[in-house]
Amino acid sequence: MKALIKQLIKNSTLFFINRTEKTRLGRFLFYQIVSNAMENVVEISHRGMIFKFPVPNDLSVFRVKTFATKEPETLEWIDNIPEGSVLWDIGANVGLYAVYAAKMRNCQVWAFEPSVFNLELLARGVYLNGVTEQVCIVPLALSNKLAPSQLHMTTTDWGGALSTFDQNYGYDGKELKETFQFQTVGMSMVDAVEKLGIPQPDYIKIDVDGIEHLILKAGGHVLLGVKGLLVEINDDFTELADQCQEALTAAGLVLSQKLHSEMFDNSSSFGHLYNQIWVRP
Repeated sequence: MKALIKQLIKNSTLFFINRTEKTRLGRFLFYQIVSNAMENVVEISHRGMIFKFPVPNDLSVFRVKTFATKEPETLEWIDNIPEGSVLWDIGANVGLYAVYAAKMRNCQVWAFEPSVFNLELLARGVYLNGVTEQVCIVPLALSNKLAPSQLHMTTTDWGGALSTFDQNYGYDGKELKETFQFQTVGMSMVDAVEKLGIPQPDYIKIDVDGIEHLILKAGGHVLLGVKGLLVEINDDFTELADQCQEALTAAGLVLSQKLHSEMFDNSSSFGHLYNQIWVRP
């Protein structure tokens, strides 16, 4: 019923736009609504710190409103990173955790995010929170090689996820239900350091919805130098889970914790999705 109501509202809105865009006043009003969408900002407080994020649509509102409850283990992991560390946020999305690490732990964050639909929100969030000196946005995909390929996307919504670079499957190993794609450049972690001069990370957070194993297997000396890592893994995608474990174990890291919030417990789609925390003993 809820989905039906949303579709009715969407259809009604599109009908109104189609009718009114034929007039100068209608076009003016429509463009004003679109251009002002990014001006909507939500403030949240966590551990005594205020954060501000742009919320132009329902999905971005959801992300901000569930900031403290969707992945509390990620926030706790960041809280334990030594101040001033270099953190790579691979699959930064709209930058909630990149901003948090920069603001709470004074980390130097390299935020890898290839989605053109998320980059504006990411940049605006970094600016709104005054961490432009600490967060560097890298608008490229990490992969297992330096080469152009397609970013296959399930949605073009601001704040959207579940996209895959250079592969046709998603976070669960099943064929991706693509709605949009564009070509961009991918590179390995070694390429990021050796070709772009990005500093060796002390810590890595990686959530790219399906190719984590490919990125980690090509981590080379970069992964060998990491002190700790958090990676989101779907246990049902056994190939990904097994190869991530092999790559991280070979790099000398040890699995410390495997967690997810209560929000995931009753989810038929994401119930076996966990954040794994790996440490160097």
